[in-house]
Amino acid sequence: MERALDKPDPAVRMFLLYGPDESGSRELAARLGKAMAGAERIDLSGAGLKADPARLSDEAMAMSLFGDKRYIRVEPAGDDMIEAAEALMEAPGAGNPVIVVAGALRKDAKLVKLATARLDVMACISYLPEGAEADRIALGMGQARGVRMSPDIAQRMAAASGGDRALLAQEIDKFALFLDAAPDRPVELDAVGFASLSADAEEGDVGALVNATFDGNLAALDAALTRIDAAGEAIPVLRALVRRVLLLSAIRAEVAGGANVTQAMAGAGKAVFFKERGIVERQVTRWSPPALARALERLAGAERDAKSSRSAGGAGLGEELFAIGRQARRRG
Repeated sequence: MERALDKPDPAVRMFLLYGPDESGSRELAARLGKAMAGAERIDLSGAGLKADPARLSDEAMAMSLFGDKRYIRVEPAGDDMIEAAEALMEAPGAGNPVIVVAGALRKDAKLVKLATARLDVMACISYLPEGAEADRIALGMGQARGVRMSPDIAQRMAAASGGDRALLAQEIDKFALFLDAAPDRPVELDAVGFASLSADAEEGDVGALVNATFDGNLAALDAALTRIDAAGEAIPVLRALVRRVLLLSAIRAEVAGGANVTQAMAGAGKAVFFKERGIVERQVTRWSPPALARALERLAGAERDAKSSRSAGGAGLGEELFAIGRQARRRG
């Protein structure tokens, strides 16, 4: 897909980028923009195309008034634009490429079925990077910004981002600014510089907040919130809480399958930090699968609110965490 976007083939009418790693999809989409430097970009949305399905093919076939290159980007998108995509496929000609950035579409989604059934559509699913792949991405992002780092620092930075490329990029941008680094004047990020400015500096406070929330320790939760910029750091905090819910859910699933808690904890392996094994085991016995599912719904809603211009910021996040903490006290 990278090669196809760097040198777009006129025979490809549409590129579909989807999957849980939306930041990865957007990075891919940016490659088409670079390949068509100076081209006019037409921005559409799936919802808009649902109301006017013919517009996509019209834009794809339209010529610029001055004969300049143009391309069409559709975001956000989903099966709401399927009629527009089908009309694009039926059009007699489509000289302007269309790139669609969608989220985590199911494999039976209409857009995915259309893309995999045709030779004039290319599709790529982006998964959240993990392990060595995430470390490689961190090193690559650093190199592109003039920030040289050791594999150990890259690993810590990738782990702190939770697989979110956008958060990882923000963190590396912060170091580039701190170091006054640029591609033409690379600077080494050593352990001292990393410790002074990294997200790890607040890791202890975030960890305390996570544990207080799922232990139902409301006093400790209140204290942890006062030490964290809940409005400015809402997304990283929410991602840490979601990771804990998913960890507890996975262990609870093992218990439901017949394993005892000790066996289930052993099966989790390195997913449980050795210093927190006792804490996690206590939380596993405290939380039921239905209660964990409700907590995950609350955290997903809180993340949507945090990204919204109508967000109540730190106050809104605190309300959700106290609601989850009260659930923990009921041992639900």
